[in-house]
Amino acid sequence: MWVLLAALSPLWSVVSVVASPAPVSIAARDAITSVLDPSSVLTLTSSEISAFEPYEQLARAAYCASDIITGWQCGEACAAIPGFEATLTGGDGDAIQLYYVGYWPSQNAVVVAHQGTDPTQLLSDLTDVDITTENLNSTLFPGVSSDVWVHSGFADEQAQTAEIILAETQSLIASKGATTVILVGHSLGGALAQLDALYMTLNLPSDIHVMSRTFGTPRVGNPAYADLIDSMVPDFTRMNNYLDPIPIVPGRFLGFQHPETEVHIVSDSSDDSDVVACPGNDDATDAQCTIMMVPNVVDADILDHLGPYPGDVYIGTIYCT
Repeated sequence: MWVLLAALSPLWSVVSVVASPAPVSIAARDAITSVLDPSSVLTLTSSEISAFEPYEQLARAAYCASDIITGWQCGEACAAIPGFEATLTGGDGDAIQLYYVGYWPSQNAVVVAHQGTDPTQLLSDLTDVDITTENLNSTLFPGVSSDVWVHSGFADEQAQTAEIILAETQSLIASKGATTVILVGHSLGGALAQLDALYMTLNLPSDIHVMSRTFGTPRVGNPAYADLIDSMVPDFTRMNNYLDPIPIVPGRFLGFQHPETEVHIVSDSSDDSDVVACPGNDDATDAQCTIMMVPNVVDADILDHLGPYPGDVYIGTIYCT
C-alpha cells in the first residue's frame, strides 16, 4: 500500500483545466430529501442527482484561500453560487483547516464549510491500526452518551473552530432570519461537517433545520455515533465517487461505522447516469454500494476521491480556479 501511495502522490499536483460553469440552478430541497434512508438501493433521477451540485461547489470553495472567499471571488465554485455572502473565514490550511461561514440568500440558509486534505496522506493516516478514539466533548456536545466515541483527530480539529463558527451562525440567524443551517465538506472537511451538524443540532433552537451534505467522507465514529447522527441529523447525505478508498477507512474491524444515507456514483463516467442511494448505515450487501464495490484499498482508485462528482465537478486544492 505504501508503494501505491508513493506512486499516487505526484498525481495530486497535476493541474487540470476545466471550463467555467454556468451558475447552478437550485433544485427543490425535496429532490434530495426524497432519497434519504431508502429501504433498498434506489437509482436517482436526473433532477435528484443535479440537486447535489450546489453543495459540491460550496465544498469545493472551502479549499480556496480566505482572501478570495471573503469577496466570494473564488472562480468557478463561487460563480456557481451567485449572491452568496461569506461573513467569516479562518484557518491556515495547516494547523487548522481552512473554513468559511456565510449566508445563502436563495435558501435563507447559513452555510459552514471546511477544507479537506491531501487524500494520499489522509488514506495513510486512516489505515493506521493505532488510531486513537475518544468520547465527544461534553461541553460542545451536551447530553451525548459515553457509549459514543469518535476518531480523536477529527474531534480535536472540530473543537478548534466550533465556538467561533457557532457564534457566527447564531449571529447570521439573528440578523438574516435564516431558518436553515447547512454543513458541507469534502474528505477531512466532510468529517468535520458531520461533527458540526451534530454540534449545531445540539446547540441551536429546535426550529432551525440542520442539514449536511458531505463528499468522500471517511468514517468518523462507532455504531452508537452513527445511530446518533441518524436520529439527530436525519437530513444527511454522504456522497462517494466510484472507487474512492477514503469512505472505507478507518475500517469497520476497528469499530467504525458510517451513518446513513450513502449516495454512490457507480461508474467512472461524467455523464451523471449512474448514481444510487444505499440503505442502512454501512451497506455491506448491495453490489452498487461502496463496501462491495471497494472492498479494500488495493481495489480502489485514489483519484476518484477528487471527482468527478455530478455536473463534472472536481474538488480539491488544485480545483480552486
